[in-house]
Amino acid sequence: MSLERPTVEMKKLNKFQTFVLRMGGLLVLVGAMLNPVESLVAVYVYCVGALMFVAMQMLESYEGDNFVVRRLRRQQIVGGLLLLLSGVAMFGQEYHIMYMQHNEWLIILLIAAMLELYTSFRIPAEIEKENKKKE
Repeated sequence: MSLERPTVEMKKLNKFQTFVLRMGGLLVLVGAMLNPVESLVAVYVYCVGALMFVAMQMLESYEGDNFVVRRLRRQQIVGGLLLLLSGVAMFGQEYHIMYMQHNEWLIILLIAAMLELYTSFRIPAEIEKENKKKE
């Protein structure tokens, strides 16, 4: 009888969910780059992509008890919510709503992108480190 602990991983997405996640990320990128050229279309492309990306990212979950990975997962969720908030700010700029008449969405997008990029590298590294420690 083995007393080894099972390896800890993030809950994996199936092939369709992974496709939706990647397409959402691509639409976010296209929508952000399209904004200076065709801002009305860019807003909708970005928002659809952000919804797809964040929805699939929320389906991933961490089942372990590592505090660092849990903290990183919360940061990833905040980054996703900021992606959605950036889409709202894009609508505000396009339709001149209250205080969102300039490029505030860019600042929100920059913060979201930094959080997403940081957590996308750190979470797998922490999980791998934890699994090596258990061996």
